[in-house]
Amino acid sequence: MKKLLLPLALLAVPAALVAAPAANWVSRVVLSPIGGHLMGNPAAPTKLVEYVSYTCSHCAHFVGEASAPLKTGYVKGGKVSVEIRNAVRDKYDLTAALLARCGGPVRFMGNHEALFANQTAWMPQIEAYDGSADKPADQVAALKDIGQKTGLYALMTKRGFTNAQLDACIANPASMKQVLAMTDEAWNKAKIGGTPGFVVNGTKVEGSTWAILQAALPPAAR
Repeated sequence: MKKLLLPLALLAVPAALVAAPAANWVSRVVLSPIGGHLMGNPAAPTKLVEYVSYTCSHCAHFVGEASAPLKTGYVKGGKVSVEIRNAVRDKYDLTAALLARCGGPVRFMGNHEALFANQTAWMPQIEAYDGSADKPADQVAALKDIGQKTGLYALMTKRGFTNAQLDACIANPASMKQVLAMTDEAWNKAKIGGTPGFVVNGTKVEGSTWAILQAALPPAAR
């Protein structure tokens, strides 16, 4: 049987009929104007602002429970963007917040989740450090001392950072300004009642659990 040869033009599939791959917005993390880390589609119809304190056990529980479903069910498809902002409670929380920013936006979410995932390891060291004497008087030196002696630097070196890089993150004046600005905004403007705290499309959510936050997300975003 003679093989029928068709012109290449007839074999080509029109570009309009080829579906473009869906964007995975989870990989997009940028700094917001106030200095928070915004993950997801900037044009998402639902915008979630999440206020956290790294020394807060409720925050660690929330991140452990909610991070995966938020990413896969809400952020990935572009329906929800999540902006992480700091609501610093103490010098230890401030140290962790500055270290979370090491490596820029591309490293932030990994640092953020690692700090919470390992909170039960470094928090007892902070409690022991808090009762010790001979702490540096200078603020930057004091924060470096906290990082070095409470397991925070050890955790971050496992993530590939050197002590010199971590010192530079602690001493970064722009990062300090942004973290403190977010903290002021959280407690005095957004007036969150505690951490974790949530604002969805400008409306404060009353509650701090994943179940409460999920119920506050518009049905269209689920």
